[in-house]
Amino acid sequence: MSSELDRIIEQVGKDKGIQKEILIDALQAAMISAAKKKFGPQRDLEAQYNPEIGEVELFEFKTVVETVTNPNVEISLEEAQKTDPEAEEGDSLGQKIPTESFGRIAAQTAKQVIMQKVRDAEREMVYDLYKDQKGELVHGTVQRFEKGDMLVNLGRAEAVLPFKEQIPRESYRIGDRIRAYIFDVDKNAKGPLIKLSRVRPEMLVKLFELEVPEIYDGIVEIKGAAREPGGRAKIAVYSRDIDVDPVGACVGMKGSRVQAIVYELRGEKIDIVPWSHDIATYVCNGLAPAEISKVIIDEREHAIEVIVPDNQLSLAIGKKGQNVRLASKLLGWKIEIHGETDAEQSFQVAKAKLEDLHGVGDVIARSLINAGIYSVEDIDEWEAENIAQATQIGLKKAEKLKDLAREYIESGAGEETEEAGAEEEEPAEEGTASAESEPSGEESVEGAEEESVEEEASSSDSAQGEDGEEGGGPSNTKDRA
Repeated sequence: MSSELDRIIEQVGKDKGIQKEILIDALQAAMISAAKKKFGPQRDLEAQYNPEIGEVELFEFKTVVETVTNPNVEISLEEAQKTDPEAEEGDSLGQKIPTESFGRIAAQTAKQVIMQKVRDAEREMVYDLYKDQKGELVHGTVQRFEKGDMLVNLGRAEAVLPFKEQIPRESYRIGDRIRAYIFDVDKNAKGPLIKLSRVRPEMLVKLFELEVPEIYDGIVEIKGAAREPGGRAKIAVYSRDIDVDPVGACVGMKGSRVQAIVYELRGEKIDIVPWSHDIATYVCNGLAPAEISKVIIDEREHAIEVIVPDNQLSLAIGKKGQNVRLASKLLGWKIEIHGETDAEQSFQVAKAKLEDLHGVGDVIARSLINAGIYSVEDIDEWEAENIAQATQIGLKKAEKLKDLAREYIESGAGEETEEAGAEEEEPAEEGTASAESEPSGEESVEGAEEESVEEEASSSDSAQGEDGEEGGGPSNTKDRA
């Protein structure tokens, strides 16, 4: 009988993949639970597995006292010395309880405790196995469907592929093989809940790591990925070795590597673009194959304005805005695209607004627009240090412009100018004169100071390109043929 129990423990441990110590602990807990079911919960009981005889022994401990007040936990000195002549008052005396006296109910309780302990051990083992696989790809078999969610058998555990994490218009049947990305492993009372996804950009990154040895070896690095699952995806790559073309490495011989990924994603088109430290170059690569005329970067608003030829506008935006959306996700910047005609019109409107301010001529207006300042209100909102840095006109001149802009706004000259501009019958000179006459402070950008501002701004504008047409923020501007 004893050897049989030992063999059972060994066999269950192998079948379930559970350590022998865990099973022994379950047996000991089951014996204590069964004993308390029979004798009551107040007893001080202890169970120990004896490997020599292959048996779980049950002991009851009582404290030796002179006068017994609670017979469940106390024993008199006289009774204790009958069992152990050396027993003294205050000792804890243990006596073995025969397990044969347990009834059917106690045995059933022990069975339930053992089964519960084994299930808990299995759940803990599965959790420990998959918690370290979070962020990895796994293979499984479609087992069943529940309310749109797909339950996948991973072998040792069952995972769920939620409906929102499935690629649209992708269909599977029970028994089909599936590959998915583990994005979360939750631990709950029913066991670990493994959540899968096939729509996240991380899955695209992992697929490239599997297919492209250069990425796995660290020669080529994936800098970003964006997806519209089932439609199109963009991935930005960078090579640490100048002799390795990152795009060519990802495409593979005759497109073999990228085609394997496209097949896995059920025909999802993938654009592979080279990553660049220069954000202007990066956005041009991200919007390819559209040709870019100009890029204006507003770092304050984390936004990019892109000017394209009118005949390239639809190509840059993409079908239903898909191309620009993916590029925006890839870069992590807000992107606005305008045609050259619309951009020129907007440029002239902004230039006219800025020239309403006394002391702002054509050169300064262009510098301000290239820096992302389109109106007198923008001058007032910007810090003088940022204006000076963006336009290169100097801190003192920038402070004077801010003072004049504040006086201009407080006087309401901007509203008068707009009303005057709206009335075609009134001479345009009246609005200009009103704007010029409003500043009353002693400091003004006039005469030689105005020429100095124009000269400094002219040198800055020539460095940025005097043919600039529209602005964005403290900016970098990139012209492309």
